[in-house]
Amino acid sequence: MLTVALDVMGGDYAGEEMVKGAKLALEKSQNLSIKLVGKKDLIDGLIEKLSVPKDRVSVVEANEIITNEEAPVMAVREKKDSSIVVGMNLVKQGEAKAFVSAGSTGAVLVGGQLIVGRIKGVLRAALAPVLPTKKGVSLLIDCGANVDARSEHLVQFAKMGSIYMEKVFGINKPKVGIVNIGAEEEKGNALVKETFPLLKMSKDINFIGSVEAREIPSGDCDVIVCEAFTGNVILKLYEGVGKTLLSEIKSALTEGFITKIGALLIKSALKSKLKKFDTSEQGQGGAPMLGLKGLVIKAHGNSKASEISKAILQCISFDEQNITSLIEESMLKAE
Repeated sequence: MLTVALDVMGGDYAGEEMVKGAKLALEKSQNLSIKLVGKKDLIDGLIEKLSVPKDRVSVVEANEIITNEEAPVMAVREKKDSSIVVGMNLVKQGEAKAFVSAGSTGAVLVGGQLIVGRIKGVLRAALAPVLPTKKGVSLLIDCGANVDARSEHLVQFAKMGSIYMEKVFGINKPKVGIVNIGAEEEKGNALVKETFPLLKMSKDINFIGSVEAREIPSGDCDVIVCEAFTGNVILKLYEGVGKTLLSEIKSALTEGFITKIGALLIKSALKSKLKKFDTSEQGQGGAPMLGLKGLVIKAHGNSKASEISKAILQCISFDEQNITSLIEESMLKAE
């Protein structure tokens, strides 16, 4: 039985959607138990209202909430009774194998580093979401945790990302690329130029060279390596363009009588194709922080029940494949 702690108080749809997500996950897996972290009276009421099976859920009281407007480091240190801090401590103390939150990204990243802690040998933990592509999905690492990364950090990101994609997604020798402004090895900023030869020399990384942003949607690269500033820009632009295109296509297909008829004829095939590039439909519901001693999953702030359920369920495959142990072994081997 895998125990997952869920932050009920985090995200745009805190409360009911979080508990709904927990219920969905419990219905899909019998090998799962969930600790609902947050205000006890609220959670108890939602458990009754939503008829959540009580044999596999428990409530862990946390009466404070860390908001997006607060300074993450200070909030994590001062709000000991917040749902994020309490949930992280459950993982640290071994009472839960994983923690899922749609709350403050900064607080989750800080809490992961300060409370759960990094695996021995890991210089920096990295936030790693999957992006929908023409060929399936690609892992983007890092997208938020390390804005001022160094070359040795990026090499570790590549190794951790490769382990994750191989074990969780079953990709043999995942192809690794570094985000650059051109295909030539001599191009890029100082960080890219310094990292490129290190990735090239690494025997346990299937490095294929530079990847330009326009090439990412094709899916030719399984692990996309960059520092967090670049990664976050890619992620947000990816989400924005995808959302806009989906909206424009739907609008165009309902503008007139003829287009509505055409839309009916291609509805099934079109829906399948469009769904493939809908970031809310793809991926696993959240981004893992790779490199920590325990599993921390950051779900999108606007996640609803379906995405929360996916985020919880992805903890099962992560645990079954022993990702944390494999990353630790890889780091020790590199020393």
